[in-house]
Amino acid sequence: MKELVQKLRKYEIRIRKAVTSQMQGDFHSVFKGTGLEFDDVRAYQYGDDVRSIDWNVSAKGHGTFVKTYREEKEQSVFLMLDVSGSQTIGTGKQQKLDVGKEICGVLALSAARQQSQIGIVCFSDQKEKYIKPSKGIEQAYTIIKALNELEPKSSKTNLASGIKLTLDIIKRRSIILLISDFIDVNYEKELSTLAKRHDLIVIQLLDMRERKLPGLGIVPVLDKETGKTIWLNTSGEEFQKKYFAQYSENQEKVVRICQKYQANYLAIQTNEDYVLQLVNLFRLRNKTTKKSA
Repeated sequence: MKELVQKLRKYEIRIRKAVTSQMQGDFHSVFKGTGLEFDDVRAYQYGDDVRSIDWNVSAKGHGTFVKTYREEKEQSVFLMLDVSGSQTIGTGKQQKLDVGKEICGVLALSAARQQSQIGIVCFSDQKEKYIKPSKGIEQAYTIIKALNELEPKSSKTNLASGIKLTLDIIKRRSIILLISDFIDVNYEKELSTLAKRHDLIVIQLLDMRERKLPGLGIVPVLDKETGKTIWLNTSGEEFQKKYFAQYSENQEKVVRICQKYQANYLAIQTNEDYVLQLVNLFRLRNKTTKKSA
């Protein structure tokens, strides 16, 4: 446990140093919001985001007005981690689940040091672990310890159920980081609702073995979520074509939803250094925040 915390603290320091140098000291907060609390309205100016127009006020005939927001002093950050069976796939020592846990630990430490409320829910096809949002470095260590000790009761996936659980728990608009491989179906409606209600960041965990399926002939394949073994002709052209089409469509589906609802999206491979990718994500969010301010 001590080694894990030290590792995560090193990652957090790397993120902060890299972001500070690349932003030339103009990096305010990893979790800086986009103005979450309604403040007032003002006259529309060239360059304003049309999505901020207050149509009810503008309809009174005195001009076009946009909503202005005041950033809340206390930011709330909530982590959602998919811990289902498909997350235990990985290349080398790192499984998708290991990477997901590390990312949650790094973000928990970062949020705690910025005096943000931080909470987490881990889910499969059921609630596996829930820690309600709270402030302080002790909260971050509580989350890290819980992740380190977590042994999921179920290996199955139900993304829709996990998202519904979060929507029921978190009523106040928050920054939500959803970490999953998104190997599931029928979750699009719930993901869209989550993106509309909250400031959503989607991190999709991928593994190179899922993208480079070797042609080994007819082999037994274990489905980690059902526990069943099925025989597949991995060398068959039809099987390869169908598999990769489904894999690509799954990723494109997540990206489309994020683009539609202005949610941040990041794909992370288990064999890659995710720290630099997180840095770039935070830089993008910072730039977006400044443009909308």
